[in-house]
This record gives sequence, structure tokens and C-alpha cells, in this order.
Amino acid sequence: MCYDVKASLESQLKRAKRKGDEKAVKEIQLNLIPLTDLPLHHVSAFQHPKLLVYTNRSPETPEIATWGLIPHWVKDQQQIKQLWNKTLNARGETIFEKPSFRNAAKNNRCIIYVDGFYEHHHYKSKTYPFYIHHKNQEPLALAGLWSEWTDPDTGEMINSFSIVTTEGNTMMSKIHNNPKLKGPRMPLILPKELEDKWLESIEDDLDKKQIEELIVSYPEEELDSHTVQRLRGKEYPGNVASISEPFEYQELEFS
Repeated sequence: MCYDVKASLESQLKRAKRKGDEKAVKEIQLNLIPLTDLPLHHVSAFQHPKLLVYTNRSPETPEIATWGLIPHWVKDQQQIKQLWNKTLNARGETIFEKPSFRNAAKNNRCIIYVDGFYEHHHYKSKTYPFYIHHKNQEPLALAGLWSEWTDPDTGEMINSFSIVTTEGNTMMSKIHNNPKLKGPRMPLILPKELEDKWLESIEDDLDKKQIEELIVSYPEEELDSHTVQRLRGKEYPGNVASISEPFEYQELEFS
């Protein structure tokens, strides 16, 4: 699963800067970021924050989108409220089958750049949050699905997205050990050389198969992790820069 992330301003600029697209960099800085909830040192998907996503429709300049995919067939705001918390993540193995995701999986894929993500580890009836990030501090490119929906009552157009998940690697099998779930999960992280592949069009079954082949666990040797302060409850410090810094729990036995 992936319900908690860190997304800085710099991570949102990484793709445009890497491609040397100064026009996109200025557009992001001046016009797009002010309309988002960034920077997000920690945010929960259940808050439905607005982030930037690079879509197959606009692969060079990102679009603003709300976390929690709204399928094109949703009728009204009431139906959104009933569905929204169920479309924060999209299980990679079934994105081409599930009614909420199959249209987006075929036609609307995107990339969400984050600094890292948080997961909870269960130990002796308590949970302990971990922060997972790239060893070299580079942003993580998370595979996503997006949708465009127009409110029939107001005419407002809303972009939304879901983060695709896959089977957890060995590191995540130690961290993400929720006894209520069937095995560890993790967001689908795209290697730099395969990012653009995720955005390619699907014209036939071969194209679909190539997209499905991207849905694999990210190598654990590329990632690092550490425990952080509480992300829930009275001890939660909020969306502050220090939230992702290492925090030790003396009672936690973890190896």
C-alpha cells in the first residue's frame, strides 16, 4: 500500500530539470505549485491532497491532480464521497480488470514524483512508522493512473490520480507486516530508464503486456529506510520538515 508520502518542491521539478526544459520549470514554479498543497513533508492520502502528476497527455509539463481517482463513470459528488477512499491505490496485478481502474490503465497513466513514502510496521500490538527513500536521495518516480471528471452540476473539471502498487520486496516484507493484509505491498517505483515507457500508448495486446511487465518490485538495494515520529494521533507533529528525520523507538526490535 502507499497512503503516506513526502513530496518536496524540488522533487516536482526533477523531471523538467533533467530534460533541460526551462519553460516547464518556470511554469511549475510560477503557475502550478501555488495551486497545489506542496510542499508536503508528510501527507496522508485520506486528506486527498493536490499534487503534480506527469500524464501521458502532458508528459513534459505536469498537471494538478487530487489523490483519489474519480472514474469517468461517477455520477455526482455523493458517489465520489462513497468511492474516494477506495481508489487511493490501484493494485497493479488487476488494474486492467477492476471497473474503477481499467479505463485509466489502458488510456490514462501518469508518474508522481515524491521524495519518499511512509509505511507502518506492526510490533507487539503497536505500529511504528518507517520512511523509505532512494539511497542517493533522488526522487522516486511512482507509477499512477489518472482520470478527468466533470461535475455535471457545476461544470468544474477535476483531475485525480491513484498510485499503483505491487508486491513488496524483501525490505518491505520486513516493514509492511500488517497481519490483516495478504502479503507486503509497496508503490510501483519506475527505474529512470523505464519512466517514459509507462506513459506510452496501448494500441494492442503486445503494448498491454509491455506495461504489465513493468509492474514489479523495486530493488531493495536501491532503497533505504528508518523509523520516524508518529504519523497519527496526539504525538503526530504535523506537516513539518523534521517528520522524515530518523526517530528511535527503544522498545522496537527490528532487523
